[in-house]
Amino acid sequence: MCRSPRAGLCFAILPLFFFLCLPIPIHAEISQAERQSTYQQLETFANVLSILQENYVDEINAKKVMEGAISGMLFSLDPHSSYLTAEDFKELQEETEGSFSGIGIEVTVEEGILVVVSAIEGTPADLAGLKAKDKIIKIDGETTQNLNPMEAIKKLRGAKGSKVLLAIHRQGWEDLREFSLTRDTIPLHSVKGTWIEPGLAYIRITNFQSQTTKDLKALLQQLHQRQPINGLALDLRDNPGGLLDQAVSVADIFLDGGLVVSTRGRVVEQNMSFQAHSNEGKNLFPLVVLVNEGSASAAEIVTGAIQDHKRGLVVGAKTFGKGSVQTILPLPEGAGLRMTTARYYTPSGRSIQATGITPDEIVPLLDSSATAGKNGKNGGNGGNGSNGAITEADLRNHMPNPNPDQAQEKKQDGTTGPVGEAVPDGGNQASPPEKSGDGTGESLPVEPADSLRLDPARDNQLRAAISALKRVVEP
Repeated sequence: MCRSPRAGLCFAILPLFFFLCLPIPIHAEISQAERQSTYQQLETFANVLSILQENYVDEINAKKVMEGAISGMLFSLDPHSSYLTAEDFKELQEETEGSFSGIGIEVTVEEGILVVVSAIEGTPADLAGLKAKDKIIKIDGETTQNLNPMEAIKKLRGAKGSKVLLAIHRQGWEDLREFSLTRDTIPLHSVKGTWIEPGLAYIRITNFQSQTTKDLKALLQQLHQRQPINGLALDLRDNPGGLLDQAVSVADIFLDGGLVVSTRGRVVEQNMSFQAHSNEGKNLFPLVVLVNEGSASAAEIVTGAIQDHKRGLVVGAKTFGKGSVQTILPLPEGAGLRMTTARYYTPSGRSIQATGITPDEIVPLLDSSATAGKNGKNGGNGGNGSNGAITEADLRNHMPNPNPDQAQEKKQDGTTGPVGEAVPDGGNQASPPEKSGDGTGESLPVEPADSLRLDPARDNQLRAAISALKRVVEP
């Protein structure tokens, strides 16, 4: 699995951090006819570039034009494949391996307009009240119309303490409104937890970084030391995903063996299955997983594994629906290529691509004046699409589900089908690292509930999760 770069904490990025990484041997065979056709098209491209270099009104930067052509080619395939310049590639690594500064939003492009996907909790964008679907019309007075997403990202980043001025349009507003944001360090820890009631724990995973499993084990150990965990609400709402190995190892913490996820690609080496270990009776307390439209990719892998194994109850709104795997390949001069190389499947064989995971208990987030100013966890990104949140199916050039008739349609009894252990033909077996007790990672503080902005009275999805836990813990 790809361990560097890591798909970690996202800020000011398009949905590129929804990716999962796998290694890939580049040796797929193509026919002679396909190769000849490719050469002809390349000749046409070279001719056009030559004409432009000789006749365009201004002198052309050939490297910039080539990079633009490559970016356009990849974007025409699917919304998650892209070309990374050397600077982009370096920033991708820095974002996930060290501290960095920004404003804390994920963005995408819709019809040439820069649009907010979500604001990461506790960041300047979140505290300023930016929401999903907000349109960023200007950055520091410059229009974002048809701006390349990576160029927009660079404009949104900057040194800690520096300011950036955004002109925002939101549905229902007659005029643009300006938001002056002060850039800050984006925290690296992706795991936070607290007690919501005696014996009932709450853990939120904001994304899947290289330290996520280690931090989760450490937090569980700390919670256990205070009192027994009789039930856990695992909040994956607005979690955009991250590393595949971390998704597998997080699911492994709560499963007692069995298939976690499988991947299937065009190249046989991409056909893999990832198994959980026996956890020797640990962490088998009642479990509820909270999800919404912002729960994507790695978050959906964990959710799908828990749901298919009937290990816990899934509560909330239908998930984002990103069921594809991206591979990062280094290119000459420090550049990188991110391309979609496989689809992943839940233990029962479901592809959730463009369909998402339907919760066992569908609980649309109820909007109110008390929650309207906050992001997805406590208002503004739940509701099974009723609030206009962006999902995979909304992205231009998204891949279709390979088995739409078999995709995430719940049976009358509320189950999602039998748990399958089949390995795809030609598949490889792979497992996460061996379990290491409850973890010995850096001690993370058990946060007070108010610091996590938990308020069951105003968060009806969280209230439903607590109610579901109580039904099991206190029959």
